[in-house]
Amino acid sequence: MARINENYLKLPESYLFTEIARRVKKFQAENPAAEIIRLGIGDVTQPLPKVCTDAMTAAVAEMSRAETFHGYGPEQGYSFLREKIAEWNYTRRGISVTADEIFISDGSKCDCGNIQEIFSADSKIAIADPVYPVYLDTNVMAGRTGTLRDGRFEGVTYLPCTAENNFSPAPPDTHVDLIYLCSPNNPTGTTLDKAALERWVAFAKANDAVILYDAAYAAYITEENIPRSIYEIAGARDVAIEFRSFSKTAGFTGTRCGYVVIPENLCGTTSTGDKVPLKNLWIRRQTTKFNGTAYIVQRGAAAIYSDEGQAQIHALIDYYMTNARIIREGLSAAGFKTYGGINAPYIWLKTPEGISSWEFFDKLLREYKIVGTPGAGFGPCGEGYLRLTAFGSRENTLKAMERLA
Repeated sequence: MARINENYLKLPESYLFTEIARRVKKFQAENPAAEIIRLGIGDVTQPLPKVCTDAMTAAVAEMSRAETFHGYGPEQGYSFLREKIAEWNYTRRGISVTADEIFISDGSKCDCGNIQEIFSADSKIAIADPVYPVYLDTNVMAGRTGTLRDGRFEGVTYLPCTAENNFSPAPPDTHVDLIYLCSPNNPTGTTLDKAALERWVAFAKANDAVILYDAAYAAYITEENIPRSIYEIAGARDVAIEFRSFSKTAGFTGTRCGYVVIPENLCGTTSTGDKVPLKNLWIRRQTTKFNGTAYIVQRGAAAIYSDEGQAQIHALIDYYMTNARIIREGLSAAGFKTYGGINAPYIWLKTPEGISSWEFFDKLLREYKIVGTPGAGFGPCGEGYLRLTAFGSRENTLKAMERLA
């Protein structure tokens, strides 16, 4: 009989959001008349921008004609999308990124999970705590993390993100090879300022480390002093890979499109010390395991890069950030301490004294019919917190706060 990859057995029995869905399903079955408001999973609720659906409709028509039909696309993604990303997200902000350094994918979750495959199996990793589960779980699956003891894996360097350090983790006092950073952060909804990122870039240079920088929520940043890209930091092109997504920017959670930026000069080393461009390894990985993002989807994504497209996605973002304000103000009025929700669509809520994350999750579900995400599901430092998202409808967001009031 074939042997399994036993690293999978080190993981919790179920994925965080799978467990949430199980509990909600059980409660709904026991209380069929209950009107549940879901502010847990970060899934959008508003329709795609019209520029995107118009572009995809036109692309569907192209696929119906032999002279405009598209089969397999370019391995890195179509140039019409990569060039617009480079111009609108980087060049116009004074950031040096070219279209040749951009790789189109079906979302940043996959990219953040798959990127570890191009690095050595004995790479030492540093991960913020609390953290988006994909960073840690995929390294557990790859066998990099050792065993789980008292809620933490032995082979992982955890970077505490707490109220005491303003949820801005400090570089560790030990060597690591890969550093996972997320700003705006999921789950805490907080951000890393320029000074913090400068410290991380300096640390990565001193340790020959690579920063894996998840900027999926960059479009939600409202404060001008917060970097939208790690490449705003001098020297970051030498040490950082950046991940971005159309999921929350343009509502593509069900449409699927994202991208990775790997600078031309960013290298890793072999066991003999030879330098190898990481871009080349990622190309090889993707061409072997990934067939590309659909032409129709890429046309839809490219449509946001116009004056009208930008206006429509900003209206979408404003809608969700208004929800975030409503949640923050509603929770504060109800006596809760909150963080985030200024530069991100997530609100990090401190649970009442003596109540654990999962206990508070159950209490919200049973008594108020509201679904959140227990902070403990994001790591040990998430215990005692709960995440709410601003991606619900306005009606449900207001109704949820009325219930809590």
